[in-house]
Amino acid sequence: MAIEFAHSPLLTFGIGLALVVLLLVVWDLPAFVGLALAAFSVGVVNAVFVPDFALAQAATQTATAFGNGMAGIGIPILMAAIIGKSMLESGSAQRVVRTFQSLVGKENSDVALWGSSTILAIPVFFDSVFYLLAPLARSMRARMGKNYALYIVVVGAGAATAHVFVPPTPGPLAVASEIGSDLGMTMVIGVAVAAPSATMGGLVYGRWINKRLDIPLRDSMGTTREELEERAQRDSSTLPSFLEAVGPIVVAVALVGASTAIGPLQQVLPGFAGLFATLEPLVAFLGDKNVALTAAALLAAYIYLRWTDLSRSEWEGELTEALKSGGNIAAITAMGGAFGALLAASGIGSYLAGSLQNIGIGLLITAWLIAAIVRIAQGSATAAMLTAAGIMAPLTGQLDVHAAYLVMAIGAGGNICSWYPDSGFWLVKEIGGLTQAETLKTWTVVTTIISVTGLVSVLILSTIFPLA
Repeated sequence: MAIEFAHSPLLTFGIGLALVVLLLVVWDLPAFVGLALAAFSVGVVNAVFVPDFALAQAATQTATAFGNGMAGIGIPILMAAIIGKSMLESGSAQRVVRTFQSLVGKENSDVALWGSSTILAIPVFFDSVFYLLAPLARSMRARMGKNYALYIVVVGAGAATAHVFVPPTPGPLAVASEIGSDLGMTMVIGVAVAAPSATMGGLVYGRWINKRLDIPLRDSMGTTREELEERAQRDSSTLPSFLEAVGPIVVAVALVGASTAIGPLQQVLPGFAGLFATLEPLVAFLGDKNVALTAAALLAAYIYLRWTDLSRSEWEGELTEALKSGGNIAAITAMGGAFGALLAASGIGSYLAGSLQNIGIGLLITAWLIAAIVRIAQGSATAAMLTAAGIMAPLTGQLDVHAAYLVMAIGAGGNICSWYPDSGFWLVKEIGGLTQAETLKTWTVVTTIISVTGLVSVLILSTIFPLA
């Protein structure tokens, strides 16, 4: 029988935080093992305090949450491992890097990565964008010999910003629907809020931290530092053409983007409703990130085989090594999500949201605070955004500004402080080849800067252009 204690979710959160720091930081256990032990332990605490949460569920819910996580990211990460390995080894990543640098200059390489990640993340999930552009950041570091902190930050900042502010990305799209905000205006205001947020989090902070943090290039995603540095010095004539090099990225973005766009297109072009209805099942299948990244991986692997002198069996062996690395990353990322799910099962989201709902501050700041604290407590940005949206939706009528500003405030709060309970933290750490400390100093700080800048932008824009 559960013990009734009004503040038990807060106690559970404190225990979970202490455990993950002890296991991962103090004892330095392997990330997967430490996160699994932390998740099991939080489940045991839930069995004490949460009604109808049996002790056995500490194990079964951890396994279920881990399985759900693998269902969401397992295939994409494994295919991303093939894409990353293939683009790096074939020279495709080097070709893209050199083309970017020829267009904007070597001193503006970060701007090219930043702009690419921001734009790509509008039709594509954050994780997919990071899978696709992390090899470019690694390859650019190999060619320049420095600035890896900057390149990782700008890729992460651009993708994360669009992820929470700009529909048709699923998070802001769902919040806009819950709040009842017009989609067109939400997109316009989303771009207006995203621009300064991505700039501050990516370019401004990226350049600042890069002067203070030198992150070495490490083995990651089945490719060693020595291999990257060797390919960075290859003659351009031995590299694929630019169009061939970007082929895997274009295929992934085009397929996912088509799936995202077909709904709005049906509204804009009602005369073609029959055609869209016929195409929608096929587009939905091809645009699923599992299928889209598989198609991109097949193309990348073919280009890899074409541009190396490996035998077929050696090529297969290299791809298998990449899949082994991808499997480890997928396992750590999914278990990070499971740890967050067990924290969420304690009721910490509802507890914090209820505590903040009536503290007597403006609706926009209240929405940001609710989303931010729920995000910090249980990890998932999307869950934090939907929690805050559900609470704030009945209060939308009290707004004296356009409802889209409320969507942006919720998105900003939901993006704050990605850390141990967030699967995205582990994804960035493992794919980027970073230590925990480096990930906290780069990715965690960047998501917080985006969150705070987003809130400030919302408050300024809503004051100048209320649009009510």
